[in-house]
Amino acid sequence: MEEYHKINSIFKRDLDAPNKPMIRGNWTTPELEYLALNQWEFTEKVDGTNIRVDFAGLGLGVEFGGRTDNALIPTKLLKHLQEKFQPENFYEAELPALTLYGEGYGPGIQKGGVYREDQAFVLFDVRIDEWWLERNNVEDIANKLDIDYVPQIGRGTLYDAIDIVESGLKSEWGNFEAEGIVARSEVQLFNRKGERIITKIKRRDFK
Repeated sequence: MEEYHKINSIFKRDLDAPNKPMIRGNWTTPELEYLALNQWEFTEKVDGTNIRVDFAGLGLGVEFGGRTDNALIPTKLLKHLQEKFQPENFYEAELPALTLYGEGYGPGIQKGGVYREDQAFVLFDVRIDEWWLERNNVEDIANKLDIDYVPQIGRGTLYDAIDIVESGLKSEWGNFEAEGIVARSEVQLFNRKGERIITKIKRRDFK
């Protein structure tokens, strides 16, 4: 089961300063700087724990994992996953072998209680073989499996994303401040290593 890749913050940090603040304009990768004025898709960043759901295909089972193979999944969340992602659910939706990537969130997970009253899974990415699916396909699979997916909150440049987060982005889940934004290039792009070009802008880094 393929682990989910690291998402770089938008700027590098001053590692010698107290609290390691971001250095504005010092981009974490040259690709982000080069593409900063292009169009990006923004989704709300959820404060939870990374979860993988791997459906091996017809006649095979479903496996669960965290951010890494050694990561532990909270007991209540694991029970939810086992109940929600039965193999027959994938069969009925006529889905091929795939991996769902999402966030486990709710009480007891990070600041979880602000999102909902129980622990659950929210989808943000889907991979089939070597293909990362586009947003409309991710939403389609979420609807077929009757699961939530992260809210899309707009489009714009990376400078627009920073402005939105700095202004105080209200969460789509309730009357509280969102953790931040995950930004993907509108046309899915990869760097020379074959890594996705994607970044995150956290509110706490711009206070």
